[in-house]
Amino acid sequence: MMKILESLIKLLPAKIVYAHCDIPCGIYDPHTAQLAAKTVLKMVQKINELPEEDKNNFVRIVMVKEEHAELCKKEILILWADYFKEEHLEKFPDLHNLIWQTTKLCSENKRTVDEVKANELIEAVNTIADIFEQTKK
Repeated sequence: MMKILESLIKLLPAKIVYAHCDIPCGIYDPHTAQLAAKTVLKMVQKINELPEEDKNNFVRIVMVKEEHAELCKKEILILWADYFKEEHLEKFPDLHNLIWQTTKLCSENKRTVDEVKANELIEAVNTIADIFEQTKK
């Protein structure tokens, strides 16, 4: 049975995939959240630059903005729930509030087209990434 399964697996096309699991593997990285936050800002800028008659692109850009705002929130919550520990809260006492405010910014960026809020999201995610890096030392 295993030989049949191995033969079938060899027939499938292979591609690189990136994933994160709920098993405490110890592999965490805020890079995805940072990239998602930057994408939100870029989509806001593109929306603001669109000519009024370009409705199709408007819808597509809004969808990308909202998907990345949600991805950013997911990645931040993974760090919060799975990586950060009590000793991190002791060293960074504002971490809980920072995470909470950042996830709220993700939601706000889904609901609005606001370059100021998109920049605030990037700043908050970068602050979390800096704290993350400090905990690795």
